[in-house]
This record gives sequence, structure tokens and C-alpha cells, in this order.
Amino acid sequence: MRDALGDLLDGRWAALRRNSSDLLGKLEPVRDLGREEYQAWVFEQLRALAAAGHPLIGFPAAYGGRDDVGGSVVAFEVLGFGDLSLMVKAGVQWGLFGGAVQALGTQAHHDEYLPAIMSLELPGCFAMTETGHGSDVQHLRTTATYDPAAREFVVHTPDVGARKDYIGNAARDGRLAVVFAQLVTGGEAHGVHALLVPIRDASGAPMPGVRIEDCGPKAGLNGVDNGRLTFDHVRVPRSALLDRYGSVSVDGEYSSPIEGVGRRFFTMLGTLVRGRISVAGGAGSATKKALAIAVRYGLTRRQFTRPDSGEEVVVLDYLAHQRRLLPALATSYALHFAQEELVSALHDVADDRGQRELESRAAGLKAVATWHATATIQTCREACGGAGYLSENLLAGLKADTDVFTTFEGDNTVLLQLVAKGLLTSYRDHVGDLDPWGMARFVADQFVGVVIERTAARAIIDRLVSGSSDALLDRGWQVRQFEDRERHVVEGLARRLRRATPESAFDVFNAAQDHVLHAARAHVDRVVLEAFVAAVGRCEDAATAALLDQVCDLYALSTIEADRAWFLEHGRLTPARAKAVTQAVNDLCAGLRPHARRLVDAFGIPEGWLGAPIIT
Repeated sequence: MRDALGDLLDGRWAALRRNSSDLLGKLEPVRDLGREEYQAWVFEQLRALAAAGHPLIGFPAAYGGRDDVGGSVVAFEVLGFGDLSLMVKAGVQWGLFGGAVQALGTQAHHDEYLPAIMSLELPGCFAMTETGHGSDVQHLRTTATYDPAAREFVVHTPDVGARKDYIGNAARDGRLAVVFAQLVTGGEAHGVHALLVPIRDASGAPMPGVRIEDCGPKAGLNGVDNGRLTFDHVRVPRSALLDRYGSVSVDGEYSSPIEGVGRRFFTMLGTLVRGRISVAGGAGSATKKALAIAVRYGLTRRQFTRPDSGEEVVVLDYLAHQRRLLPALATSYALHFAQEELVSALHDVADDRGQRELESRAAGLKAVATWHATATIQTCREACGGAGYLSENLLAGLKADTDVFTTFEGDNTVLLQLVAKGLLTSYRDHVGDLDPWGMARFVADQFVGVVIERTAARAIIDRLVSGSSDALLDRGWQVRQFEDRERHVVEGLARRLRRATPESAFDVFNAAQDHVLHAARAHVDRVVLEAFVAAVGRCEDAATAALLDQVCDLYALSTIEADRAWFLEHGRLTPARAKAVTQAVNDLCAGLRPHARRLVDAFGIPEGWLGAPIIT
């Protein structure tokens, strides 16, 4: 039975979230399978999801889907409460592979492929990353050269660095790949495009010219068959080009509705932003699961006796233990509400400006959410002592499976640089290179300004800020600190970049990268706080809103505490006030201690997927 807190967390897609949770609850976890058996089990569970209609949510109604893009991300998030290999495998099949066909293809591709992709009749993969080019997608080296005499593209891997690497579904199950390659026709290159390339025949054997290798055992996610693909002059028909944004005529003439290689590239990649948003949500679910286990264990595990009573103390009664878990729990709540806003923005985006803002926010939230997952799951493991190290208690698996989240669907450090670029006003409508040199050339030639725009609950936040005091628990004061830090850091970054000349531009940008990352992080922190404030404002139950107020206070003050060196160095906090922030965090942890179980139960994780012996 969901209470007001659970209802608020369920949000806009409440019914779908609950239905997805019920579906997940019908799947049974397995343990201690060998790698081959594990991959076979994951594929069978994928079939069960397909049979139950899970993949239909985000696909077009014309093919039996539900046209619910936001709902498809929410359903993916829910899978994060279960087996993460299954979640990732589903994301590859229906999010990356199917999503690319849907977003980059035209009706002929949809008619031919979408029904089979949705039903899992056609397993596929998304072949973008190369051994030598991961984050720098614009300079991939795989080529697709058009042969007008044969009316075919010749897909080729020119060297080892150009092989497609770490490709999910490639090593075992995939039959068709969306391959990203440099399109060449008539001797002219037109940038990166996507083509459909068969990699296995109906019997499962590699197609002629296609070499498939297994990446081998990984630190985690071994239920996903990651592989390497190499193409030796593989020929595919002209119709294999996913040509929504660029097409080649029978005689080899290239045309596109979008002028410029750079703008076309960013437009194509922008349509695939759903994958990045999904990773942030999946990481959030795994983090919630770890917190649920650690908090519940902390409420039952006893350690050392009280001198006044002789009774052993529940470990969550210790401030040090509260300090480990409760600020992380508050951050998970904050990120949950920020994720919900991001998914809504994805679902509702209607114009180019909205798309660019969505891409920037998705990059920032993915980075922060996955780093939070890595840090929090480790903290939860430690908070459960030796028991947390046992595989049966699930935390070790969560730690291993989520570790790669910080680098797939975009390396976090690179993503935060994208966020920082979006904070510079004159960059907003500019489409240039992603690499530091391209950015440096841009800032060296442009006036670089700064604008700080509130992203959520504008009316509420304006009221809070205008009527705020200097009390630490005054929400308006907290928002002002976040806004002031962001503005100061971004303005300082802009001043540094303005010093660049065409000759020194790369070195100036390179020397400012620590500043770039701090600016992006300050921005994301502020956006996340605003999302939390908006969520509290939506809560109609007074008691629940009061509890969430405390959780929001803990998020805000623990974030300020974590960066208190900056606040001290820049005169925003005095030493005495910095100490008061720490004391306030302590007091908030103590105040939230009685509510810890309710806060983790509200996540709605199916009990069957919380089968750690330490909490059962």
C-alpha cells in the first residue's frame, strides 16, 4: 500500500511505474550462474519482458506501441531494482538499437524493422564506440563508402583502433547492428551516419566479412554479451542507411535537410539523448536499492553497549552511521525529483532550444547521478561491514554492475564539460566541435557571457529568495548560496576564457578544465535543488511535506558542507558559520533517523529483489 510519500515519488507516470514494478516482481532472481548460463538466463528474461509488453511503451502506436517516450524511461528505471544485466540488455535492445532505428530511420525502416525489434524476433546492437574513439564520436574511423555501380555501401574497419568495441548484444545474441561510420560518396566525406549492418545469419554464424569477438569477463554486468565487431569491406544495400538526416541517391548524390556536418552530427546525436537519461535513472534505482539494504540492516544490527542500560546499540543510532547513509539518502531523493523533471522534459520537448537544454541537463544529471551511485553503493557496502562484502547480500554485485555507468553513455568528465559550455551565453545557439580545441577556438573569438536561469518552480523559488533570512534552514538562503556559487564560478570561467588568443586558445581552455568541471557541478547542484523544492511544493499532505522539508534541508546543507572550502575561500561563510552548517547536518541526521525506514520503503522496490539475508 503506497502512502503520500510513495505517491509523490511515483509522480507523473505513477500507474506505469507500479505496473512495471509488478512485472519485475514476477521475475525471479538467480544467483551463482556461470557466465554463459547467466547470459542465457538474461536473454530468457528479456523474452519474458517482451511477452509482457514492456518494450511497447516507447514505440509508435502505428506499430503496436504506446508513443510514451517518458514512460519508456520510467519503465527502464524500474528494471534497475532488479538484475542490472537485464536492465542494460533491455536498454541496448529497445533503447539504443530500437531507439536508433526509430529516431534516425524513416518509415521504410520502421515498417521493416520495428515490429521485429519490439517483439525480440530481431535482436540487435548499437555499434558506435570504437577502440580508439570513445567520447570523440565525431571522429570515428569506420567508413561507409557508397558504390553507385552496385548501389551499395561498403562498410570497413581500416585499422584495429576503428573496430567497434564493448558493444552490448554483439558477442552472443545480436543479428543486426546499427553501425556508426564516416559516410563517403563521390570521394567526399559527409560525417558520421548510421547504417543497418547484418552481423549474423539465421543460424547464428557471423556474416561474410564480419568478425565478432567476445570482450570476455568484465568487472560486472556479465549477463550482457559485450563484443567487438570488425568489418572487412562488408556490403549493404543503399536502403541500409538510416536516412532521416542524410540520404544518398541511387547515383551517389548526398543530400540533407540540415546544413553543415557539425550541426547534422549534433542533431542526430540529440535524438539519442534518451539513452543517457535512462542511465541516470537506472543508476538512481541501483543506488536506492543499496540504501534500502544498508538502512534496513542498520536498523537491526547492534554493536557495543550503552553504559547506562547495558543494551547493545542499533548501529543507525550512531551519528557516524547516520552521517554515512542519510545525506546520501537525501541526495537520492533530490536526484529522483531532478530525474523526474528531466524525463518530463524529454517527453514534452517541442523545439530546438528545448532540445539543446535537454541535452545539457541530461549530460549533467547523468554524470552526477552515476558518480553518486558509485560513491553511495561503496558507502553502503562499508556500512554493512563484512556482511556487505558477501555476494548473497547484493551490495557487491551492485557495486560491480554500476561501476561502468560513469563511463558508458558518455564519460562523466567529458559530459560535465558539455554542461559548462551550455552555461556560456554565446555558445547556446552555436554548434561546434566537442573537442577542447573546437571549444577554445570558439571562446577565443566570441564574447563569452553568463546567464543563470531557474529551471523549476520559478514562482516558488522567487518567493523563497525574496523573503529569505540568513538562517541556515531558510530555503531561500540555501537557494541563494547555490545560485551565487554557480554565478561566481561560471563568471570566473568566462573571464579566464576571454584571455585566449587564437594561438593560445587550446592551452587556455586546457588549463581551465578544473574550473570548467566545478562550474558544471555547481550548475547541476542548483538544478537538482530546484527540482526538490518544486517537489515539496507539489506535496499536498502536510506531514509528508514537513518530512520532505527536512530531507531537502539535509541535501542542501550537506552539499554546502561538501564544498565548504569554496564558500570559506570566497567569503560566503565565516569559519563559525561553516561549523554551524556541520552542526545543522548532524541535527538533521538525528531528526531523520526515526524516518529512515519509511524513506527507503517509499522507493517501492519489489521485496523479492531485496533478498539479502542480512535484512530478511
